[in-house]
Amino acid sequence: MNTLLLAEFGAVSAVLRVGHTLADHVLGQTDHQAAHKAAPTKEEVEAGANPRRGWSACWGHVVRYHLVVAGLYGLVWLVVPLPVTALGVATAVTWSAGTHAILDRRWSVRLILERAGAPRFAALQSGGISGPYLADQALHATALLGSAIMLVRL
Repeated sequence: MNTLLLAEFGAVSAVLRVGHTLADHVLGQTDHQAAHKAAPTKEEVEAGANPRRGWSACWGHVVRYHLVVAGLYGLVWLVVPLPVTALGVATAVTWSAGTHAILDRRWSVRLILERAGAPRFAALQSGGISGPYLADQALHATALLGSAIMLVRL
């Protein structure tokens, strides 16, 4: 068992998870991006809305999000110099940006929940709880797990 690799994976995972929370909820998007990053609803598209509407706000958030995560990673690296390669960084950032953008368009989260047999949870908006938001965060965490693997293995 490679304990150094396990330690690196744990540290990278922690930085990505904290970075995600900081970037997604505090520093990584403007009010405009948060309000406009999702795809138009099915009903809006049927009424003539452009289905590509919102992509610029979404990509603006994704770029800002990754700058926050990279900054946090850089700060941690000053204290704990975690080894990464250019290939690992490029692959992990590409994966993270792509999955983050697709998930933040919201239709993908709704589709996953509906296909998983949870259409009511996909529509849950009650008592301050949002099923789609909780699923979104779980899916982002899962994607970040993939990024952490890429960072330590490539």
